[in-house]
Amino acid sequence: MLSPDRVVPHEDSDDFAKLSRRKSRVAAALSVVMIAMYFGFMTMFAFAKPTMGMILAPGLSLCILLGAGVVVGSFVLCLVYVVWANRFYDPAVRRIMN
Repeated sequence: MLSPDRVVPHEDSDDFAKLSRRKSRVAAALSVVMIAMYFGFMTMFAFAKPTMGMILAPGLSLCILLGAGVVVGSFVLCLVYVVWANRFYDPAVRRIMN
């Protein structure tokens, strides 16, 4: 358990402010990629129905494949964030806290 003196916020720290801005930029970039994937898929679904209905294999249309790609893409983006947080964010937080 952390003692109260270890839970002091470092909001006035320049390093904390830089880290906070960097985390926001990473989160925003990943969010933009996810939104682009989703709305790209939905736009194609709405306006390119013949293309999306194209059969690639028996029982598999392009729409199903791209929909699965959006789901897999969301997991990949989550993995990218976790790797970034473990390699860069968490060590920086530990440095600031010490």
